[in-house]
Amino acid sequence: MTNYSFIVNENFNNKRIDQVVANHYPKISRTKVNKIIKNNLLKLNGSTFNDPSAKVKLGDQIEFENLQEDRINLVPKKMNLKIIFEDEDIIIIDKPIGMVVHPGAGNFENTLVNGLLYHCKNKLSGISGEDRPGIVHRIDKDTSGLLVVAKNNKAHAFIAKQFEEHTIKRSYLVFVYGILRPLHGRIETLIGRNKTNRQKMSADVTKGKEAITNYETLEVFKGSKILDISLVKCVLETGRTHQIRVHMSHKGSPILGDQTYGKKIKKLRGVDQEFEDILKSLKRQALHAHTLGFVHPKTNQDVFYASELPEDLNKLKNRLETLKNSTL
Repeated sequence: MTNYSFIVNENFNNKRIDQVVANHYPKISRTKVNKIIKNNLLKLNGSTFNDPSAKVKLGDQIEFENLQEDRINLVPKKMNLKIIFEDEDIIIIDKPIGMVVHPGAGNFENTLVNGLLYHCKNKLSGISGEDRPGIVHRIDKDTSGLLVVAKNNKAHAFIAKQFEEHTIKRSYLVFVYGILRPLHGRIETLIGRNKTNRQKMSADVTKGKEAITNYETLEVFKGSKILDISLVKCVLETGRTHQIRVHMSHKGSPILGDQTYGKKIKKLRGVDQEFEDILKSLKRQALHAHTLGFVHPKTNQDVFYASELPEDLNKLKNRLETLKNSTL
Protein backbone atom coordinates (compact mmCIF):
# COMPACT_ATOMS: atom_id res chain seq x y z
CA MET A 1 0.00 0.00 0.00
CA THR A 2 1.06 3.59 -0.70
CA ASN A 3 1.07 6.13 2.14
CA TYR A 4 -0.19 9.71 1.71
CA SER A 5 -0.05 12.71 4.04
CA PHE A 6 -0.95 16.40 3.78
CA ILE A 7 -2.11 19.42 5.79
CA VAL A 8 -5.49 21.05 5.10
CA ASN A 9 -5.06 24.57 3.70
CA GLU A 10 -7.47 27.53 3.70
CA ASN A 11 -9.09 26.45 0.41
CA PHE A 12 -10.55 23.35 2.06
CA ASN A 13 -11.46 24.68 5.50
CA ASN A 14 -14.86 23.34 6.61
CA LYS A 15 -15.15 21.00 3.61
CA ARG A 16 -16.07 17.29 3.67
CA ILE A 17 -13.04 15.09 4.31
CA ASP A 18 -13.78 12.77 1.33
CA GLN A 19 -14.05 15.80 -0.97
CA VAL A 20 -10.80 17.27 0.37
CA VAL A 21 -8.84 14.04 -0.16
CA ALA A 22 -10.26 13.50 -3.66
CA ASN A 23 -9.41 17.09 -4.63
CA HIS A 24 -5.89 16.79 -3.23
CA TYR A 25 -5.23 13.55 -5.10
CA PRO A 26 -7.22 13.75 -8.37
CA LYS A 27 -6.12 10.27 -9.50
CA ILE A 28 -7.94 8.72 -6.52
CA SER A 29 -11.69 8.75 -7.17
CA ARG A 30 -14.09 9.96 -4.48
CA THR A 31 -15.69 6.51 -4.43
CA LYS A 32 -12.32 4.99 -3.60
CA VAL A 33 -11.66 7.66 -0.95
CA ASN A 34 -14.89 6.62 0.76
CA LYS A 35 -13.73 2.99 0.75
CA ILE A 36 -10.38 4.02 2.24
CA ILE A 37 -12.11 5.92 5.04
CA LYS A 38 -14.63 3.16 5.78
CA ASN A 39 -11.82 0.58 5.87
CA ASN A 40 -10.15 2.55 8.70
CA LEU A 41 -7.14 3.38 6.53
CA LEU A 42 -7.31 7.14 7.18
CA LYS A 43 -6.10 9.10 10.18
CA LEU A 44 -7.14 12.64 11.10
CA ASN A 45 -4.62 14.36 13.37
CA GLY A 46 -3.16 10.97 14.28
CA SER A 47 -6.44 9.21 15.10
CA THR A 48 -8.26 6.66 12.95
CA PHE A 49 -11.28 8.24 11.34
CA ASN A 50 -14.20 6.63 9.43
CA ASP A 51 -16.80 9.30 8.68
CA PRO A 52 -16.53 10.45 5.02
CA SER A 53 -18.98 13.32 5.51
CA ALA A 54 -17.21 14.99 8.44
CA LYS A 55 -15.83 18.50 7.94
CA VAL A 56 -12.12 19.30 8.29
CA LYS A 57 -10.46 22.47 9.56
CA LEU A 58 -7.49 24.56 8.51
CA GLY A 59 -4.29 22.92 9.75
CA ASP A 60 -5.72 19.41 10.16
CA GLN A 61 -3.30 16.64 9.22
CA ILE A 62 -4.66 13.84 7.06
CA GLU A 63 -2.79 10.58 6.57
CA PHE A 64 -4.03 7.51 4.75
CA GLU A 65 -3.07 4.33 2.97
CA ASN A 66 -4.39 3.63 -0.51
CA LEU A 67 -6.39 0.45 -1.02
CA GLN A 68 -4.52 -2.34 -2.72
CA GLU A 69 -7.04 -3.38 -5.34
CA ASP A 70 -6.81 -5.54 -8.39
CA ARG A 71 -6.12 -3.28 -11.30
CA ILE A 72 -8.78 -3.28 -14.01
CA ASN A 73 -7.28 -3.94 -17.41
CA LEU A 74 -9.26 -1.62 -19.65
CA VAL A 75 -9.33 -2.83 -23.23
CA PRO A 76 -10.04 -0.35 -26.05
CA LYS A 77 -12.89 -1.66 -28.18
CA LYS A 78 -14.17 -0.47 -31.53
CA MET A 79 -17.78 0.64 -31.17
CA ASN A 80 -20.25 2.57 -33.26
CA LEU A 81 -20.47 5.54 -30.91
CA LYS A 82 -23.03 8.21 -31.76
CA ILE A 83 -20.97 11.38 -31.42
CA ILE A 84 -22.95 14.65 -31.51
CA PHE A 85 -19.91 16.92 -31.19
CA GLU A 86 -16.17 16.59 -30.66
CA ASP A 87 -13.18 18.91 -30.37
CA GLU A 88 -9.82 18.68 -28.60
CA ASP A 89 -11.41 19.14 -25.16
CA ILE A 90 -14.80 17.42 -25.08
CA ILE A 91 -17.00 14.81 -26.73
CA ILE A 92 -20.81 14.83 -26.61
CA ILE A 93 -22.14 11.27 -26.76
CA ASP A 94 -25.71 10.19 -27.50
CA LYS A 95 -25.78 6.97 -25.47
CA PRO A 96 -28.10 4.13 -26.50
CA ILE A 97 -30.07 2.05 -24.00
CA GLY A 98 -28.30 -1.01 -22.64
CA MET A 99 -24.83 0.58 -22.59
CA VAL A 100 -23.07 0.89 -19.24
CA VAL A 101 -21.01 4.09 -18.94
CA HIS A 102 -17.95 2.73 -17.10
CA PRO A 103 -16.58 -0.69 -16.07
CA GLY A 104 -17.93 -2.37 -12.97
CA ALA A 105 -18.70 -5.76 -11.54
CA GLY A 106 -19.32 -8.21 -14.36
CA ASN A 107 -18.81 -5.75 -17.21
CA PHE A 108 -15.29 -4.69 -18.14
CA GLU A 109 -15.29 -4.83 -21.94
CA ASN A 110 -18.55 -3.49 -23.36
CA THR A 111 -18.86 -0.11 -21.69
CA LEU A 112 -18.77 3.39 -23.10
CA VAL A 113 -15.29 3.77 -21.60
CA ASN A 114 -13.99 0.88 -23.73
CA GLY A 115 -15.35 2.56 -26.86
CA LEU A 116 -13.91 5.94 -25.85
CA LEU A 117 -10.46 4.45 -25.27
CA TYR A 118 -10.47 3.09 -28.83
CA HIS A 119 -11.85 6.28 -30.36
CA CYS A 120 -9.58 8.68 -28.45
CA LYS A 121 -6.43 6.54 -28.46
CA ASN A 122 -6.30 6.79 -24.64
CA LYS A 123 -6.34 10.61 -24.73
CA LEU A 124 -8.91 11.14 -21.97
CA SER A 125 -8.93 12.89 -18.59
CA GLY A 126 -7.75 10.92 -15.58
CA ILE A 127 -9.47 12.81 -12.77
CA SER A 128 -12.20 10.20 -12.17
CA GLY A 129 -9.67 7.39 -11.74
CA GLU A 130 -8.10 4.65 -13.83
CA ASP A 131 -11.39 2.84 -14.39
CA ARG A 132 -13.33 5.95 -15.51
CA PRO A 133 -11.16 7.88 -17.99
CA GLY A 134 -12.99 10.89 -19.40
CA ILE A 135 -16.15 10.34 -17.37
CA VAL A 136 -17.45 13.58 -15.84
CA HIS A 137 -20.97 12.28 -15.12
CA ARG A 138 -23.06 9.29 -16.10
CA ILE A 139 -26.58 8.19 -16.92
CA ASP A 140 -28.10 4.81 -16.08
CA LYS A 141 -27.59 1.79 -18.31
CA ASP A 142 -31.26 1.80 -19.34
CA THR A 143 -31.51 5.55 -19.86
CA SER A 144 -30.69 6.89 -23.32
CA GLY A 145 -29.36 10.29 -24.32
CA LEU A 146 -26.64 12.88 -23.90
CA LEU A 147 -23.56 13.04 -21.74
CA VAL A 148 -20.31 15.00 -21.95
CA VAL A 149 -16.87 13.35 -21.87
CA ALA A 150 -13.62 15.23 -21.06
CA LYS A 151 -10.48 14.62 -23.13
CA ASN A 152 -8.08 16.29 -20.69
CA ASN A 153 -7.92 17.12 -16.98
CA LYS A 154 -8.33 20.87 -17.45
CA ALA A 155 -11.58 20.44 -19.36
CA HIS A 156 -12.76 17.82 -16.85
CA ALA A 157 -12.19 20.07 -13.83
CA PHE A 158 -13.87 23.02 -15.56
CA ILE A 159 -17.03 21.05 -16.40
CA ALA A 160 -17.10 19.15 -13.10
CA LYS A 161 -17.18 22.50 -11.27
CA GLN A 162 -20.31 23.44 -13.23
CA PHE A 163 -21.95 20.20 -12.13
CA GLU A 164 -20.93 20.88 -8.54
CA GLU A 165 -22.35 24.41 -8.69
CA HIS A 166 -25.56 23.18 -10.42
CA THR A 167 -25.10 25.49 -13.41
CA ILE A 168 -25.25 22.68 -15.99
CA LYS A 169 -28.48 22.83 -17.98
CA ARG A 170 -29.99 19.34 -18.37
CA SER A 171 -33.45 18.29 -19.43
CA TYR A 172 -34.99 14.86 -19.77
CA LEU A 173 -38.08 13.59 -21.57
CA VAL A 174 -40.06 10.99 -19.67
CA PHE A 175 -43.33 9.09 -20.11
CA VAL A 176 -45.20 8.57 -16.83
CA TYR A 177 -48.41 6.92 -15.72
CA GLY A 178 -51.27 9.26 -14.90
CA ILE A 179 -51.41 13.05 -14.89
CA LEU A 180 -49.14 15.09 -12.66
CA ARG A 181 -50.86 17.68 -10.45
CA PRO A 182 -50.11 20.46 -10.91
CA LEU A 183 -49.15 20.03 -14.56
CA HIS A 184 -46.03 22.17 -14.03
CA GLY A 185 -44.09 22.29 -10.82
CA ARG A 186 -41.03 21.76 -8.69
CA ILE A 187 -40.22 18.68 -6.64
CA GLU A 188 -37.86 19.32 -3.75
CA THR A 189 -37.03 16.45 -1.37
CA LEU A 190 -34.17 14.62 0.22
CA ILE A 191 -33.06 11.44 -1.53
CA GLY A 192 -31.33 8.62 0.33
CA ARG A 193 -31.12 4.86 0.48
CA ASN A 194 -34.40 2.99 0.87
CA LYS A 195 -34.61 1.68 4.44
CA THR A 196 -35.85 -1.78 3.43
CA ASN A 197 -34.02 -2.21 0.11
CA ARG A 198 -30.52 -0.71 -0.02
CA GLN A 199 -30.38 -1.18 -3.80
CA LYS A 200 -33.13 1.44 -4.20
CA MET A 201 -33.26 5.15 -3.46
CA SER A 202 -36.15 6.91 -1.75
CA ALA A 203 -37.57 10.40 -1.27
CA ASP A 204 -39.30 9.30 1.94
CA VAL A 205 -36.23 9.73 4.13
CA THR A 206 -35.21 12.00 6.99
CA LYS A 207 -31.51 11.88 6.08
CA GLY A 208 -30.26 12.24 2.53
CA LYS A 209 -29.08 14.68 -0.11
CA GLU A 210 -31.12 17.62 -1.39
CA ALA A 211 -32.76 16.78 -4.73
CA ILE A 212 -34.60 19.29 -6.93
CA THR A 213 -36.48 18.48 -10.14
CA ASN A 214 -38.47 21.04 -12.12
CA TYR A 215 -41.05 19.49 -14.42
CA GLU A 216 -43.41 20.56 -17.21
CA THR A 217 -46.17 18.38 -18.68
CA LEU A 218 -45.78 18.61 -22.46
CA GLU A 219 -48.70 16.40 -23.46
CA VAL A 220 -51.39 14.28 -21.81
CA PHE A 221 -52.62 11.16 -23.59
CA LYS A 222 -56.17 10.17 -22.67
CA GLY A 223 -58.49 7.88 -24.58
CA SER A 224 -60.87 4.95 -24.35
CA LYS A 225 -58.19 2.48 -25.50
CA ILE A 226 -55.16 3.75 -23.60
CA LEU A 227 -54.14 4.34 -20.02
CA ASP A 228 -53.74 7.95 -18.90
CA ILE A 229 -50.12 8.75 -19.73
CA SER A 230 -48.17 12.01 -19.72
CA LEU A 231 -45.08 13.14 -21.60
CA VAL A 232 -43.09 15.28 -19.17
CA LYS A 233 -39.95 17.38 -19.45
CA CYS A 234 -37.79 17.34 -16.33
CA VAL A 235 -35.05 19.88 -15.67
CA LEU A 236 -32.54 18.92 -12.98
CA GLU A 237 -31.08 21.35 -10.48
CA THR A 238 -29.27 18.50 -8.73
CA GLY A 239 -28.08 15.13 -9.98
CA ARG A 240 -28.84 12.46 -7.40
CA THR A 241 -28.87 8.74 -8.10
CA HIS A 242 -32.13 7.79 -9.89
CA GLN A 243 -33.44 11.29 -9.13
CA ILE A 244 -36.14 11.58 -11.80
CA ARG A 245 -37.25 7.98 -11.35
CA VAL A 246 -37.58 8.48 -7.59
CA HIS A 247 -39.33 11.85 -7.89
CA MET A 248 -41.89 10.67 -10.45
CA SER A 249 -42.71 7.65 -8.30
CA HIS A 250 -42.90 9.92 -5.25
CA LYS A 251 -45.51 12.04 -7.09
CA GLY A 252 -47.58 8.92 -7.80
CA SER A 253 -46.72 8.86 -11.51
CA PRO A 254 -43.96 6.27 -12.00
CA ILE A 255 -42.10 6.01 -15.30
CA LEU A 256 -43.26 3.53 -17.91
CA GLY A 257 -40.97 0.50 -18.06
CA ASP A 258 -39.23 1.25 -14.76
CA GLN A 259 -38.70 -2.17 -13.16
CA THR A 260 -37.40 -0.71 -9.90
CA TYR A 261 -39.72 2.20 -9.11
CA GLY A 262 -42.60 1.57 -11.53
CA LYS A 263 -45.67 -0.59 -12.00
CA LYS A 264 -45.79 -4.25 -12.97
CA ILE A 265 -47.89 -4.61 -16.10
CA LYS A 266 -50.49 -7.35 -16.01
CA LYS A 267 -53.28 -8.04 -18.49
CA LEU A 268 -54.88 -4.74 -19.46
CA ARG A 269 -58.59 -4.81 -20.23
CA GLY A 270 -60.01 -2.76 -23.07
CA VAL A 271 -56.63 -1.36 -24.06
CA ASP A 272 -55.44 -1.19 -27.67
CA GLN A 273 -53.43 -4.35 -28.38
CA GLU A 274 -50.62 -2.58 -30.23
CA PHE A 275 -50.23 -0.09 -27.40
CA GLU A 276 -50.15 -2.94 -24.87
CA ASP A 277 -47.52 -4.78 -26.92
CA ILE A 278 -45.34 -1.65 -27.11
CA LEU A 279 -45.71 -1.11 -23.38
CA LYS A 280 -44.75 -4.69 -22.54
CA SER A 281 -41.84 -4.65 -25.01
CA LEU A 282 -40.12 -1.70 -23.32
CA LYS A 283 -36.77 -3.03 -22.13
CA ARG A 284 -36.02 0.04 -20.04
CA GLN A 285 -37.49 3.02 -18.23
CA ALA A 286 -39.03 5.49 -20.69
CA LEU A 287 -36.49 8.19 -19.79
CA HIS A 288 -34.28 10.08 -22.25
CA ALA A 289 -31.53 12.66 -21.59
CA HIS A 290 -32.82 15.22 -24.10
CA THR A 291 -30.69 18.37 -23.79
CA LEU A 292 -27.34 19.33 -22.29
CA GLY A 293 -25.91 22.83 -21.95
CA PHE A 294 -22.82 24.25 -20.24
CA VAL A 295 -19.95 26.71 -20.65
CA HIS A 296 -17.23 25.34 -22.92
CA PRO A 297 -13.91 24.85 -21.05
CA LYS A 298 -11.79 26.59 -23.68
CA THR A 299 -13.99 29.18 -25.42
CA ASN A 300 -15.99 30.17 -22.30
CA GLN A 301 -19.02 30.29 -24.59
CA ASP A 302 -22.38 28.70 -23.78
CA VAL A 303 -22.88 25.48 -25.75
CA PHE A 304 -26.11 23.50 -26.10
CA TYR A 305 -26.87 20.08 -27.53
CA ALA A 306 -30.10 18.15 -28.10
CA SER A 307 -31.04 14.54 -28.82
CA GLU A 308 -34.43 13.51 -30.17
CA LEU A 309 -36.40 10.57 -28.81
CA PRO A 310 -34.88 7.21 -29.82
CA GLU A 311 -36.81 4.67 -31.88
CA ASP A 312 -38.51 2.77 -29.05
CA LEU A 313 -39.84 5.90 -27.30
CA ASN A 314 -40.79 7.55 -30.58
CA LYS A 315 -42.82 4.46 -31.48
CA LEU A 316 -44.60 4.70 -28.12
CA LYS A 317 -45.31 8.42 -28.62
CA ASN A 318 -46.67 7.92 -32.15
CA ARG A 319 -49.07 5.19 -31.01
CA LEU A 320 -50.28 7.29 -28.09
CA GLU A 321 -50.94 10.24 -30.39
CA THR A 322 -52.85 8.05 -32.84
CA LEU A 323 -55.09 6.61 -30.13
CA LYS A 324 -55.57 10.00 -28.50
CA ASN A 325 -56.61 11.62 -31.78
CA SER A 326 -58.91 8.73 -32.72
CA THR A 327 -61.09 9.41 -29.68
CA LEU A 328 -61.50 13.14 -30.25
